[in-house]
Amino acid sequence: MKHFRLATTSNMMQPDFIFGVATSSYQIEGARNTRLKANWDSFCEKDGVIADSSNGDVSCEHIAHWQQDVAIMADIGVDAYRLSLSWCRVMLEDGTVNLEGVKFYINLFQALKAHGIKTFVTFYHWDLPDYLDSQGGWLNRQTAYEFANYVETIAPYISPYVDSFATLNEPFCSAYLGYELGIHAPGHTSQKGGRIAAHNLLLAHGLAMEVLNRLSPSTENGIVLNFSPCYPLTNSDQDAVACRHADEYLNLWYLTPLLEGRYPDIADLLPDDVKPEIAEGDMAIIAAPLDFIGINYYTRKVYQAGNNVLFKEVNTNEYAKTAMGWEIVPSAFFDLLTDLNNRFELPNIYITENGAAFDDDILDGEVNDSARIDYIDEHLLAVEQAIQHGVPIKGYFVWSLLDNFEWSEGYTKRFGIVHVDYKTQKRTLKQSALAYKALINARNSN
Repeated sequence: MKHFRLATTSNMMQPDFIFGVATSSYQIEGARNTRLKANWDSFCEKDGVIADSSNGDVSCEHIAHWQQDVAIMADIGVDAYRLSLSWCRVMLEDGTVNLEGVKFYINLFQALKAHGIKTFVTFYHWDLPDYLDSQGGWLNRQTAYEFANYVETIAPYISPYVDSFATLNEPFCSAYLGYELGIHAPGHTSQKGGRIAAHNLLLAHGLAMEVLNRLSPSTENGIVLNFSPCYPLTNSDQDAVACRHADEYLNLWYLTPLLEGRYPDIADLLPDDVKPEIAEGDMAIIAAPLDFIGINYYTRKVYQAGNNVLFKEVNTNEYAKTAMGWEIVPSAFFDLLTDLNNRFELPNIYITENGAAFDDDILDGEVNDSARIDYIDEHLLAVEQAIQHGVPIKGYFVWSLLDNFEWSEGYTKRFGIVHVDYKTQKRTLKQSALAYKALINARNSN
């Protein structure tokens, strides 16, 4: 079996560094009949939007199999589990609490604690109650206040069991993929809509941070952002400018407001009818102090100058690719982490998602996913190198614990270190899970 190459002397192999795994509610839970309808339920009903015409109704049936899934995490030996709450499972449409849903999470958290596993909870990983979506979703400023109310209502029930709260996961995906490109729920295609949704999501984050810092001051409270570092196709000045524009529009649009209370410079280049409507005091709310930022990284992007557009993405074949068609570039991960650390005053950083989809097969009861082991290994080494360069990284979470519903790709792409047979719900640890277990065991015996 392949092993990860982190040396026992690595600063990542010290007791205070966290090794974890991550999932999200809609992608694994199933049990559609015990929660409110979500925006993704409605989106999945549309023709042609999901690769295999599937949905999250059943998925991994984590609601039924959660005890087995906790036992798997305990066997691997992870320090922490990052999950998301289903807003649709813990709240009712009248704004009251779904106690059955809350009790599910409390039972889960208590079991994790019994195994010494820390709990990192995200309040929103894209599954918006459908009744709010029908009122405009993230185009409606009121949704930000509904989100803050949801956090205020649920936090007191669960904060005694939680180590870390994130308000949002990847607002880029909710706003840009959901409201601008239309490839995620709710499937809108409007540049102005994408910018409005992004602002309302960031406002929701800021409002929720005030709630969390008031109601749960002993937890680490922050947000999770995804980044795809941008590279110019050529050394031309035009491509360099396009690359900077792409970085500001796709990456820094979500970070600069948090850390500097403003949108990046590209906002000034947008037509007035596209710019978000910013009310007085919004940016101060958005820039609430953070205990941490979670960084999700999978791949880089390449850009060139385009006619009548600020930037144009280019597909290159310079590196090997995952089953998602994403280039495998660990050096870009190092570049991203050190560049952000040089440009901003960062709080503590967790790598909250990193992983890869490959075409996994079970042979003789085993899944020999050596390509995934290589991917994780190379990215762990990039994190180690970034820490050596001063980036304050405190933990690393593999995406994902389980194969699951991969959004618009349905069940056609497998990111898990644990294989799931969706017909029988049988879980099988892949070789990557066994390598992760060996790494953690080596750390524990260090």
